Amino acid sequence: MVDVTALGARVASGAVTPLVRRLFVRDGPGAGLVDRPVRISALVSFRGEKRTVTPKDVEKIAGELVRRALTTAGPGEEPVDAAEAAAVKDALARTLARLGEITVEDYEAVGLGPERFARELSAGVPLAPYGLGEGGTLLYERLLHTAALHILNFLTQRSTYVARRQTVQTQQLARLVQAVDVLLERLPSRSAEDAGFEERYADHIAARYGTLTIYGLDAGTREWPLDTAYLSLEATRPRAGRDAASRAVAAEQVLADHDQVFLRGVAGSGKTTLVQWLAVTAASRVYDHGLTHLIGRVPFVLPMRRIVRPGAELPFPGDFLRAVGCPVAGEQPPGWVERVLRARRGVLLVDGIDEIAQDRRAAARRWLRELVRAFPGNLWLVTSRPSAVPEEWLAAEGFSELVLAPMGREGVATFVRRWHRAAEVEQSVGESLLASVRGTPELTGLATNPLMCGMLCALHRDRRGFLPQDRKSLYEAALTMLLERRDRERELHGPDGLRLAYATQVQLLQRLAWWLIRNSRAEMDRDEALGIVGRTLPALNLDGAGDEEVYRALLLRSGLLREPAEGRVDFLHRTFQDYLGARLAVQEMDFDLLVNHADTDQWEDVILLALAHARPKEAEQMLRRLTEPGTARGTLLAAAGLRYAAEVAPEVRGRVEEGLAAQVPPATFEAAREVARAGGDLVLGLLPGPEEIDDSTAALVVQTAVGVGSEAALQFLTRFREHPGADVQLFLAASWNRFDRDQYAREILAHLPRQRTVDVFTVDDLRALHALGGWEDILIHGAYRVEDLVELIVHERLVHLLLEAPHPVEGLTWLSAFPRLEVVSVFTEPDEAWARQVPPGVRLQYLAHSPSTDHQG
Repeated sequence: MVDVTALGARVASGAVTPLVRRLFVRDGPGAGLVDRPVRISALVSFRGEKRTVTPKDVEKIAGELVRRALTTAGPGEEPVDAAEAAAVKDALARTLARLGEITVEDYEAVGLGPERFARELSAGVPLAPYGLGEGGTLLYERLLHTAALHILNFLTQRSTYVARRQTVQTQQLARLVQAVDVLLERLPSRSAEDAGFEERYADHIAARYGTLTIYGLDAGTREWPLDTAYLSLEATRPRAGRDAASRAVAAEQVLADHDQVFLRGVAGSGKTTLVQWLAVTAASRVYDHGLTHLIGRVPFVLPMRRIVRPGAELPFPGDFLRAVGCPVAGEQPPGWVERVLRARRGVLLVDGIDEIAQDRRAAARRWLRELVRAFPGNLWLVTSRPSAVPEEWLAAEGFSELVLAPMGREGVATFVRRWHRAAEVEQSVGESLLASVRGTPELTGLATNPLMCGMLCALHRDRRGFLPQDRKSLYEAALTMLLERRDRERELHGPDGLRLAYATQVQLLQRLAWWLIRNSRAEMDRDEALGIVGRTLPALNLDGAGDEEVYRALLLRSGLLREPAEGRVDFLHRTFQDYLGARLAVQEMDFDLLVNHADTDQWEDVILLALAHARPKEAEQMLRRLTEPGTARGTLLAAAGLRYAAEVAPEVRGRVEEGLAAQVPPATFEAAREVARAGGDLVLGLLPGPEEIDDSTAALVVQTAVGVGSEAALQFLTRFREHPGADVQLFLAASWNRFDRDQYAREILAHLPRQRTVDVFTVDDLRALHALGGWEDILIHGAYRVEDLVELIVHERLVHLLLEAPHPVEGLTWLSAFPRLEVVSVFTEPDEAWARQVPPGVRLQYLAHSPSTDHQG
């Protein structure tokens, strides 16, 4: 049978809103005129002198709500018979009549929220006389909740006082009403069995993915609640109609405009964290997050290293849950996943293409292609490290490609402050760390993603302000903290008294890591791990300890190994695996093996870290091999490796620089990102100036310098601030969140044409623009307050305003503060009510649709 609890939510707002409006007087104060609280009983249309509706009409309204809810049920799915439906109507009518009796004011009612307001209405209506059974009671409760939601939303729309004094509640109500309509359109008529299993599965998703591992708390690791730890990152995607430029969007919004996204990001950049956040948000059954594309959908988290097993085929939809070891997999109704995907309700989160062997990636692409074709209309997010597969690897399958951006200054500051609050450390310690990071180029280059920021926070606290200045030293210090000092300082010992020395743990861990790397594996069977430990034991002085005992001690105390599923072993993070594997590769003098894999993306970080571990002559030999003719990828690795090698002969350094110079200026924007990532500040001295190149090459050069992102890069960019090229100006205007805000505003933005679109992410961005005398074309990212926009945007400057976040409760009448404003663009669905609020002479443009879909104010 149908899930009765969903029926109330299956009545669309288009049906409920007219019925709700009939419950209230029409000749009262109009929308936008009420500026004080009003008792609800004074507004109803069936009481007092202004009655326009009789109590009998209230019964008709209740009857219409019941009828509309029941018509959503399919044949044979009716939850109540005709007699009980009549009883539900009578009980609901009596409850709605309570609107004329309660003493609650509109302001108070909105503060209660729909759940508590529904309870307030039903408090004086005992259900016993109506003889409702279980189905009838559930139907009554859902319809009352739906009516309460629309009543409160109506009250916010008719009262400026309520809308402004309770902005958050008003926005939540509006989003909930929108969610009702989305759910009605998206949710099919499900059986109670399917609906019940979806609830249990959603609970599993929340429990399984609702926490994040944050490095360094308690001198080790700790789980943070996802809603506390999640930091909104940014992804870049092409601007419509401008292939050369890109626009930053919040990473959690990447599926809002594209059903299928292939997202690249470096190790530790937050790809898996984003997957977890999307899964938990989609499964939450809470619809006030504003992400309407996730409402009513079912997430499937598919880590590639878990579902790709040697010699096994990739799973069909019905096997998704079993493939990832989901404990409720055995409970799923037959055909449930296929029904979800055919209804276009799936969110498929395929994490880590780079974590499977290169020879399996073609099969993975065929698997994705077949699933997308068999079940169109679902949302797909596929993640990978940047160089794992060629550009546009999934373009033929309809995937849009985006890149996860490094954390900007504001993101780093937010992360550091949250970390210190969670660790219960004085905020002054966090501010000291931020000052160190911002004042030291080496640390600025390290603090680019959540993983590195967490390690820096932990080491800064652990070492009382002393921080390593390079990546190798950072990992070495982190290992010392995780493997040695944590247990020693807390006086902890392993099981049965076994305690592994730091050097012993490192020796065992690096052998496990090197085995995984050499075999192109992300995890191993437990028996394989035991075998490696057993073969290493004879060389270790452990007083006859067995392989099982040593393995258990390593697993429990190191903090770096884990068992993600029964019988499987992997490293907590791939970065530590690469570091430890590179360490052993150098000890074993496997330099030829390393260099021979220079064209394999999984080996990139291993090779760089091996250069850091190697002695000078060994590093120089690797650099010579990497820069042999015809090895463009090796040349980029060698350029990046110069920052890792402790000592390099001038002749070898010159050879690397010559190889890098041959790839400068880059020929494509993808090449620009690669050259910037590899060369760092070194590439800046090789890039041509603005007077030597044409406009298209200048745009590539600017993109390269932006990718470097250092203070030296900012100084290099000042040479292009007078460049007339449209794409150059576009890049410069859109890139200031990669640098120190105030310095970039002074040295770059102040010299650009004010009609170029500038991206604004924070109130401080607005202040910086205000200090420049204002700007003509501004794109506001994320949530905002109207008061901030009106106060900080220079009124006489603004010509075009773009609002990415949902439209504010105040409407759009506040735009009259900007006398030169010509166009306001919104990334949302069209709404005729908004068009009526736009001041005369201002055009409202909906960018979620065709640019021609606009309205003249």
